[in-house]
Amino acid sequence: MTNDMSMKRRTLMTAGTMSVLAAPSIMTGFAMAQEKTDSQSMHQAPPPIRALKLGAFKVVVICDGTRVSAKPHETYGTDQPEQAVAELLAQNFLPADALVNSYSPVLVDTGSEVILFDTGLGEGGREAGSGRLLDGLRAAGYTPEGVSAVVLTHMHGDHIGGLMEGGKPTFANARYVIGETEYAFWKDPARVGTPAENGHKGVLEKVVPLAEKATFIGDGAEVAPGISSVAAFGHSPGHMVFRLQSDGKAMMLTADTANHYVLSLQRPDWEVRFDMDKAAAAASRRKIFDMIASERLPFVGYHMPFPAVGFVEKRDLGYRFVPASYQLDI
Repeated sequence: MTNDMSMKRRTLMTAGTMSVLAAPSIMTGFAMAQEKTDSQSMHQAPPPIRALKLGAFKVVVICDGTRVSAKPHETYGTDQPEQAVAELLAQNFLPADALVNSYSPVLVDTGSEVILFDTGLGEGGREAGSGRLLDGLRAAGYTPEGVSAVVLTHMHGDHIGGLMEGGKPTFANARYVIGETEYAFWKDPARVGTPAENGHKGVLEKVVPLAEKATFIGDGAEVAPGISSVAAFGHSPGHMVFRLQSDGKAMMLTADTANHYVLSLQRPDWEVRFDMDKAAAAASRRKIFDMIASERLPFVGYHMPFPAVGFVEKRDLGYRFVPASYQLDI
């Protein structure tokens, strides 16, 4: 029985890795199954990855992990009646009492550079089955030493946790690209004694030691040829998203601009507990997803259902998420 169950788990993980894109409900089932997978099996099988083509760029989305949480209303639509949140979830065939959160760093191989966007939860997430970025990199044919640049969209723990491994830089040969506004906020000792104190400590531990190798950027900066920054402040004080462009093809990496494919996109003005400036975050959602919808661009959202790739169209009060299928394979 044990061997049979292990084989089923390995088969499930392989199917997740090779799948073009499962429907969100299927991915929810995958996330539930992944949580139940024992530690030994988690380390035997690589995490799901999804490779995409964007002109001459190769884009690889890596599943750093997933987490199931209860009481969606405590995170999304916190300014709305609980029943309104439950009804919207039910209308979209989702449970009203639980949700699944995915963590999806992105690697972009431009042909001349290997650029990693965000680093997942790192060592701190492994006890709960996350922190799987390095396994995913290797499954995609890359190594930490081969990463030439690490770009941070912002400095929440699930984005900077993988910067250090055993007290040393995980990506030993990389340069770093960091938002100047974001860094200034989190490094400031004025955060001590505030709700941002733990984030401040995390930045002191994970980011400050790398500052000598960092370039600090603002809106409209070029990270590398074909890759530029776009300010999307609100979720955090200096939250940034990035536009990729190659051979006439474009894509957006939207990081945490929207953190749920229904609750954040269909109701972009609803308040989200983790958005530090809720009004600014809602304005950024409108700005970024209006642009994505009008240009019909694909995007990768850090917390969208893995493999986190899709499109949006304007619909009713917000946007409808359309999962990618084979558009980025051919």
